[in-house]
Amino acid sequence: MIIRKNETKSFKRSDKCISIEYPLEDKDIDGTVIKLNGRYPNKGRTVNTKCKEIAHIIKGEGKIVVNNKETKLNKGDLVLINPMEEYYWDGNMEMFVSCTPAWSPKQHKILE
Repeated sequence: MIIRKNETKSFKRSDKCISIEYPLEDKDIDGTVIKLNGRYPNKGRTVNTKCKEIAHIIKGEGKIVVNNKETKLNKGDLVLINPMEEYYWDGNMEMFVSCTPAWSPKQHKILE
């Protein structure tokens, strides 16, 4: 068992997106809280070449656009993003995101 209590690392992904990571040091899964106030990425789309990502909207509302299909999101919604799906987030939301295998910058791409 691994428990992380307030052991976090914060990263500013853009001027509108902050990631608060809880390092599990497990190659198979991870967890982070994303605070979004606007669009991420600022333009274009993002893609994860390896991970499945699951996001639970903790508070707020917004949308996700995956492969050009827009879906409105509200508190309590759950989103599963498969590897290689091109997407962006937009809104004022806080969400918990987990990736399997664990997220790495090498597999995360911004597409213009």
